Amino acid sequence: MECGLLFSAGKDSSLAALLLEDFYDVTLVTAHFDITDDWKHAKRAAAALGFPFDRIELPAEIADEAVERMRADGYPRAGIQRVHEAALEATASEYDVVADGTRRDDRVPTISRAVAQSVEDRHGVEYVAPLSGFGRGAIDRLVEDRLVVRSGPSGEIQKGDYETELRARIESRWGRDAVEEIFPAHEQTRIVDRA
Repeated sequence: MECGLLFSAGKDSSLAALLLEDFYDVTLVTAHFDITDDWKHAKRAAAALGFPFDRIELPAEIADEAVERMRADGYPRAGIQRVHEAALEATASEYDVVADGTRRDDRVPTISRAVAQSVEDRHGVEYVAPLSGFGRGAIDRLVEDRLVVRSGPSGEIQKGDYETELRARIESRWGRDAVEEIFPAHEQTRIVDRA
């Protein structure tokens, strides 16, 4: 079966791809808004991992809704959740199976049982979350054995996910300070290769 796995080029979605590759024909799918060309980083990471790559352009209105919500809230959670769900919906319209790299202890994005069942029922697909039983510590140990990772502060690691584009959208509207106010500093990863 054809599986479209939402792919950020980070360690979670990359590990999810490795876990699914024996069971599905996995294509790594990056959702974007065509604000930047950072999706090319995800394409390179997919090639390094040996998976086919696809990109799905989401409507600009979704980016606008997300950044407006982030600005109003003062933090990114609800905006990121909105985009992730839109990306899942878009992927479900093109693949038999949709998957992501959400893990047990993620704050955002998360996919509830109700949302997963709704996507499955409306699109006639299966939703798979292969990391949903793993916490961050377990993920880190598994990744250490299987993947070559580059890490650094958020905003500096170019991954190819929609967060980079949302940051650019916020900066163009409200300036660099708004990006730093909304997005807390955190470590991000980008996959370079298999170990």
